[in-house]
Amino acid sequence: MLGNSLSFPSNLRLSEKGRDYFIEPVPIKDVHFDDFFWAGRIETNRTVSIPAVFKKCEETGRIDNFAKAARLMKGQFSGSYPFDDSDVYKGIEGAAYSLMLHRDTQLEAYVDGVIAKIAAAQEKDGYLYTWRKLKPLGYEHWSGKTRWSLLGMSHELYVAGHLIEAGIAYYWTTGKRGLLDVAIRFADLIDSDFGPDKTHDTPGHPNLEMALTELFRVTSDEKYLRLARFFLDERGRPHKRTSYGEFAQEHKPVTEQDEAVGHAVRAVYLYSGMADVAALTRNAEYVKAIDRIWESVVSKKLYLTGGIGAIGDVTEGFGANYDLPNLTAYNESCAAIGNVFWNHRLFLLHGDAKYVDVLERTLYNGLLSGVSLKGDMFLYANPLESDGKTPLYERTLTREPWFECACCPTNITRFTASLPGYVYAHRDNGIYVNLFGGNEAKIDMGGQNVRIKQETLYPWEGAVKMIIKPGRNEEFDLYVRIPCWARGHPVPSNLYEYLEKTTDEVGLKVNGQAIPLMVENGFAQIGRTWRDGDVVELDLPMPIRRVVANEKVVADREKIALERGPIVYCAEWVDNEGHALNILLPDNAPLKEKYRKDMLNGIVVVTAKALAISNEGKSVQRDFVAIPYYAWANRGRGEMTVWLRRGTQSTPDKQN
Repeated sequence: MLGNSLSFPSNLRLSEKGRDYFIEPVPIKDVHFDDFFWAGRIETNRTVSIPAVFKKCEETGRIDNFAKAARLMKGQFSGSYPFDDSDVYKGIEGAAYSLMLHRDTQLEAYVDGVIAKIAAAQEKDGYLYTWRKLKPLGYEHWSGKTRWSLLGMSHELYVAGHLIEAGIAYYWTTGKRGLLDVAIRFADLIDSDFGPDKTHDTPGHPNLEMALTELFRVTSDEKYLRLARFFLDERGRPHKRTSYGEFAQEHKPVTEQDEAVGHAVRAVYLYSGMADVAALTRNAEYVKAIDRIWESVVSKKLYLTGGIGAIGDVTEGFGANYDLPNLTAYNESCAAIGNVFWNHRLFLLHGDAKYVDVLERTLYNGLLSGVSLKGDMFLYANPLESDGKTPLYERTLTREPWFECACCPTNITRFTASLPGYVYAHRDNGIYVNLFGGNEAKIDMGGQNVRIKQETLYPWEGAVKMIIKPGRNEEFDLYVRIPCWARGHPVPSNLYEYLEKTTDEVGLKVNGQAIPLMVENGFAQIGRTWRDGDVVELDLPMPIRRVVANEKVVADREKIALERGPIVYCAEWVDNEGHALNILLPDNAPLKEKYRKDMLNGIVVVTAKALAISNEGKSVQRDFVAIPYYAWANRGRGEMTVWLRRGTQSTPDKQN
């Protein structure tokens, strides 16, 4: 039965067999994209983005910092932040995932060389944090004078988390234990220093919790799982120290939290760690808390693009309920990635497609916008509006090859390489098809490999053909996600709604025969004995939809946004006579779509007759063009907006 809520005792013994997520994702290595949309992006990530990240890590001294800490070369710390080591670790993690799908001896040899420097820099007791080893003067406010003395700022444990994740990923891919052993030694040191009878503190920036649960899965050593839970339970219970407060989600114990507050990246990393520990320890209180927080985000704090974190400057995080400004929206790329992490884990816990609906919205819009089409330029913030000239944030107006705080470029490269791991999942005797795109997957169903091949032009067309190859006649259930946008709702809440209802219906066929669409928890369930070559055809209508926001979202009142399928659209200056902010789109203006192979690597554009409004309030009819939001800022600096002025009048035949 899909969607069973967790109902297990919070004191379940750790030694119980079979504990983990109720649903298991199909591994990265077993899913291969071959389509025009994602396959090209994954290849660009491999050939452009990952090399660019390593090159910048070299140019900025991030890799040299390890050599300096190992006394292989002389010099002080190069860089601005104590967490710069993490950029190297994320680069390695992305390279590892890439190597899973495409063997590259040159890249592997390069990474081996970087790992050798990292290993040489590790101290005898396992500690590894080049900032402290190289002792930059005058920056004790970042890291404190001694180890672990300023965890609210130092990111020591955050950096350790990325080291562990990189070590595990590289071990999975290559079988080489070098970096994994470095990570284990560091984790063992942390375990020896923190705990109920040791130091009481918690990471100022969560991430280690996720890493420790993965290290437990790899090693089966329960101390790592216990340590992850200790750090979670320590939050909101400061022991002889000052609380890190709402900014770091430490204003109350994690099981008592019910609203997303503070730094957005820290928040979703924390919630993801809570989900991991809950799955492994059967802690129902953690799940209840992150379920409440999820409702808070999706109902009151989620941008139409799936972005989160409305407030920039120091907060870089969540604002008040329904406070979703467009021009000043922060929507950090790392927060979008964390939002995918969190929603994927909630799906694995509950089996409900609503989490994948949010994941997909974030993926195609607020996350994909973070990297340029060429793969070598990035956005740190992802606003829903730009005037092309006001420097609200250093990173808002143009794409940049790197940032002083480079968390986003390195995060994007590791996420993009891991994307195949989000497409399918399985449980008991069922397979879930979560995301759509041309690919071929091998799914291990208890020793029997089931192969599924998707053929589709998604996200531009809604026809998805799935060819099932069970190897032998095999009885199992296939759960095909029916996106909420295809069922009449942009998001699984009333935060946004479609202006017009549609009569278009989703179609589902097996071997050419239409079957009833029985949707439960967002999935169409098809149970049968499958034969080699069986074909499932899904037809998702993709009309252009006008979207309106809840009236409580002040920034979007009397405005309209456009969607088609999973894609959110925006108007950009290049296509609209140099301006986008003066456009008024009448409700009755017919909207047309057209695939443009020659434009922005191939996109479907939306066109209409709209109005251009002057400062004096006069209007003139003009042609209007909208492009996918993810593709903005690839053609220079200028105006852009997702939310257009809404007009109820008709377009004029001539100038007023």
